[in-house]
Amino acid sequence: MRVIARRTLRAFIASLSDGRDQQAVKASLDAWFDEVSGATWKSTADIKKRYATASVVTAERIVFNIKGNDYRLVVSVDFQKAIVWIKWIGTHKAYDKIDVTEVRHGG
Repeated sequence: MRVIARRTLRAFIASLSDGRDQQAVKASLDAWFDEVSGATWKSTADIKKRYATASVVTAERIVFNIKGNDYRLVVSVDFQKAIVWIKWIGTHKAYDKIDVTEVRHGG
């Protein structure tokens, strides 16, 4: 899968002020990025096979738990084009305040 855009993940990591948490989040996001970049998902079932705790909100909107569910990563997936778009990343607390079906990068 092609992930758009890694710089969103890097910017989020840079925004974290706690060095210890920042390192753990970076490690979690780097692992997620590497796994997804090498994946060949054809459907949401393929995602659920690897990420049992991922939430399938719609056929295209998936939420991943990051760093033991302290953070949430919202993506949109186009299975035919093999593209994953990062739509939002933040704390679990901030996630509870968004509309996951409508949130857009920068939103």
